[in-house]
Amino acid sequence: MPASELLTLSKEERISSKRLVERLFGGGKSHSMAVFPIRLVYMKYSRESDEAPEASILISVPKRCFKSAVKRNRVKRQIREAYRHHKCLLKLPTDQCAALAFIWTDNQLHGSEKVERSVVRLLKRMNEKL
Repeated sequence: MPASELLTLSKEERISSKRLVERLFGGGKSHSMAVFPIRLVYMKYSRESDEAPEASILISVPKRCFKSAVKRNRVKRQIREAYRHHKCLLKLPTDQCAALAFIWTDNQLHGSEKVERSVVRLLKRMNEKL
């Protein structure tokens, strides 16, 4: 993959399938871990095609955490940027894919550095468990 493609987050890398979301949160094969203020729910599954991305993500910031959509969107943007810069930390077998859900758990905003540190720690811990 060219270096210019490494720091992008394409549409294919975002979870849009209801069935995949149901499998991810339906229990069974999914795992969860937390690094304040983010919780990560992830699941490995077999790759259907060669064009499928290595990992697909979903970002959730509950309305009970922030009533203001502006604040929810800011947090989503911070998580998306942190993941985009550090998705190279994911090391999966070539026949496997991962579905990742980043869920915000705090009622306060945090700086981008703290969010980035949390995402990096979650990705590293997930690699250890896989």
